[in-house]
Amino acid sequence: MIRKYSIIKFLLWVIYPIVILLVLGLLFVTCIKKGSEQNKRMDQNELGLTPKTFRIVAIPDALTQANERADYLLSHYWDNFDFADTTYIHLPEITEQAFVDYINIFPQLENEKVYSSITKMLGQSIRQDKTNKVYSYFLDLYKKYLYDANSPMRDDEYYIPVVECILKDTTNDLTTKERAKFSLMMMQKNRKGNVATNFTYTLQAGKQRTLHQIKSEYTLLMFYNPDCHACSETVTYLKQSKIINTLLAERRLSIFAFYPDDDLSIWKKHLSDIPETWINSYDQKQEVKNKLLYDLKAIPSLYLLDKEKRVLLKDANAADIELFLKTKVSSSMIYDNDTSRF
Repeated sequence: MIRKYSIIKFLLWVIYPIVILLVLGLLFVTCIKKGSEQNKRMDQNELGLTPKTFRIVAIPDALTQANERADYLLSHYWDNFDFADTTYIHLPEITEQAFVDYINIFPQLENEKVYSSITKMLGQSIRQDKTNKVYSYFLDLYKKYLYDANSPMRDDEYYIPVVECILKDTTNDLTTKERAKFSLMMMQKNRKGNVATNFTYTLQAGKQRTLHQIKSEYTLLMFYNPDCHACSETVTYLKQSKIINTLLAERRLSIFAFYPDDDLSIWKKHLSDIPETWINSYDQKQEVKNKLLYDLKAIPSLYLLDKEKRVLLKDANAADIELFLKTKVSSSMIYDNDTSRF
C-alpha cells in the first residue's frame, strides 16, 4: 500500500509537472513562431515586400474560342512579369513553373506565333534586365527544356528563335555566339516539311543502297547503337506495336535502322536484336557523322518520313510516332481499347 502511494505521489509531483511544462513550452514556441511569421508578413507588406508570385494575364471574356484564348495568353503571358527583379531566378517554384506552363501552350498554336512570342519575351528581358542575370536564367531554361537531349519537351523548332536571339544580342561574347551558330546550323538540317538528306547505307551482306531508294508510304528512320539501353527500349516498343506491325505487313511502312558509329563488331554482335522485316544497316564510310548530315546529339534519334522522304516528325519518341501513324492510317482500321497500341 505504501509502495502504491509512493508511485502515485511520484507521478503527481514529478512526472506530471514535467509533462505540463513541456506542453506549455511547446505551445509558447509555436505562438512565438506564428507571431514571428505574422510580424514578418506585416513587415514585408509595410516595406512593399509582398510574397513573390507569377500573375497570369487575364484573358478577355470576349475571346471564347480556345485558339483565340491560347493566342492571347501566349502573346501577353509575360506582361505582368518584372524581368528586372533578380530574386525570381532563386524561386524556381514560381519562375520555372511559370516557364514550363508557358511552353506547354506552344503546341496549341502555329509556329510563327510561338516564334513571335519567344522573341518578344527575350526582348523584354534584355531591355529590363540590366544585370543580364534574369535573361541568362531564361536562356538556360529554354536550353534545358527545348534543346537538352534528355528533355521530353525538346523541340528544335521552338529552340531556333532562341538561338537567333542569342546571335542578334550584342551582349553575348564570341564563344557563346559561335556555339549558337553551330547549334542553329545543325537544327536547320532535316526540319519538318523538308526532304530528309540522302545518304548511303550498307547491309550485312555488303550491298549498298540509299535512303531515297526505300519505297514505301512511310519510312521510320532510326539512328541507333545496339549497346544503348534507350535504343533497346525503343526497339522493343516498336516490335510490340500493333499499328507498326500492321503497316509493316501491308508494306506501307519501312523501318530503317541505321548504325552511324565505327565499331562494327558491336553492330554485328546484336544483329539478331533487329527483326528481319526491318532494314538493318551501318555507315561504312562514316558519312553521316563526318559530314554532319544529321543532328545526332542523342541516340536513338527517330525520324518519320513520308513517301517523298519529307520529314513528318523529327527526333520524336516511339510513342509519338505510333500515335501519329494511328491518326493517319485508313479510317477502316479498328482500334482496340489500349490507347498506346493499335
